[in-house]
Amino acid sequence: MSNNQIDRKRLYYVGNLSIFMIGLGFAVRANIAPNLQGEIYDKIDLANSAAMVGEAHGITFTGFALTLLFGSALVDRVGMKRMLLLSALGYVVGSLGLLAATMMPVGPAVETIVLVSLLLTGLGWGAVEAASNPMVAALYPEEKTHRLNILHAWWPAGIVVGGLLGVAIGAVGIPWEINMFVLLIPALVLAWMVATSIFPETERVAAGVGYGEMLVELVKRPLFWVFWCCMFLTAAAELAPGQWVNIALSNIVGMQGILLLVYVSALMFVMRHFAGPIVNRISSIGLMFVSCLAAGIGLYLLSLADSPLLAFAAATVWGMGVCYLWPTMLAIVSERFPRGGAVAMGLMGFAGGMSIQFVLPRMGAIFDSAKAEAAGGAGQLASLSPEAMEEVVRYASVASFQSVAVIPLLLLPVFGVIWLYDMRQGGHRAQAIGEAAGN
Repeated sequence: MSNNQIDRKRLYYVGNLSIFMIGLGFAVRANIAPNLQGEIYDKIDLANSAAMVGEAHGITFTGFALTLLFGSALVDRVGMKRMLLLSALGYVVGSLGLLAATMMPVGPAVETIVLVSLLLTGLGWGAVEAASNPMVAALYPEEKTHRLNILHAWWPAGIVVGGLLGVAIGAVGIPWEINMFVLLIPALVLAWMVATSIFPETERVAAGVGYGEMLVELVKRPLFWVFWCCMFLTAAAELAPGQWVNIALSNIVGMQGILLLVYVSALMFVMRHFAGPIVNRISSIGLMFVSCLAAGIGLYLLSLADSPLLAFAAATVWGMGVCYLWPTMLAIVSERFPRGGAVAMGLMGFAGGMSIQFVLPRMGAIFDSAKAEAAGGAGQLASLSPEAMEEVVRYASVASFQSVAVIPLLLLPVFGVIWLYDMRQGGHRAQAIGEAAGN
C-alpha cells in the first residue's frame, strides 16, 4: 500500500475517537454501578452485593484482556479496520443488552445478561487497544511516548463527558438507564469513520519481521517480562479505584464520587499532552517512578479524605500519579522491543486487564467484609437503620481504598533500579525496529 494513500491526520482522529469511546464506556459503568447494586444485586444477595458488582465490572476487563491477548496477535492478519469495526459492534450490542436487562424481573437471567453485556463492552474495549496502539506507533515511530500519551488523553476526555452526562441525567431525574444510550452515538460515528478510511500496516509487518522472529524477540528478552509483571500493578493503581470511585467515595465525602473521577480525568487529559517534554527531561522510566510514588500517596490520602475539599486535593495527587502509567508503559515496550510488534503491546494490555479482573472483586470482598464487621455480623445488615448503614458503608469504603494504596509503591524499587542503570549507561534511547534486529 502506498504511503500516499494514508491520511495520517484522519487516522489519528479515528484513534482518538476510539479511545474517547472506551473512556466514555468507563464512565458509564462507574455511573451505573450504584444502580446495578441497588436495583439488581442488593435484591439477589444484600450481604455480598458489592462483591457481585465488582465481579460484574471485572468481567469487562476479562473481555478486554482476552481481546488484547488474541486480537493483538491477529491484528496483522485481520487488519486494523476489522478490529475497530468489531469494537464498535461490541459497544452497541453490549449497551443494548444492559438496557434489556433493566426491563426484566430480577433473577438469574438478569444477572447473566448483565455479565454478557459487560463482557461484550470489554471485548470492544480490547479491540480498540489492539488496533489503535500499534496504529499510532506505526504512524509516528519517531515520537511514540508523546503520541501514545496524547492518544490516551482521549480516554479521560471520554470519562469527563460520560461522567458529566451521568450527573446531569441523575440531576434532572431522567431514568439512569439513559446512560446506556450515551455510548451508541460515538460507536456509530466510529464505525462510519473506520469503514471509510485506509489503514497502514503495523511496524512489524512493514519491516518484514515474521511471527517467529517476533516471538523470539519477546522470549529472549527477560526485561520485557519484568515490564509485563509491572503492568499488573500499574493498571490496578489506575483503573480499579476509578471504577470503584462512585460506590466508595460517595460514601466517604458526602458527594457524588463520579465528580471526583471527572475532575481527575480532566486533569489527566491536560497533563498527557505534556508527556513528551517531561520524558525528554527525566526519561520514560523516570516518569514511571515519580508517577507510582504520587499514585500511592494519592490513593492513601483519598481513603482519609472526609470532605469534598480534602477529596479533591487527594484526587489531584492520585490523578497526577496515575496520569501517565498506562500509555507510558505501552511506549516503553514499543521503544525497547519494537520487533515484538502488536503482540508485545497486546500482552501488556492483557496484563492490565487481568489485573483489574482480580482487583475489583477483591475490593468488593474487602468492602463487604468491612461492612459486616462494622455491623456486628452479616446477618445484622438488613436490620440497620439508614443512619447506621451509612456509617457502616463509610467504614467499608475507607477499608477498600486503603487496600490498593500500597500497590504502586511496590514498583518503586523496580523502576528505580532500571532508571539508575539507564542513567549509568548514558540514558536510554528508543530503538528503531532495524536496530533491534542486531540485539
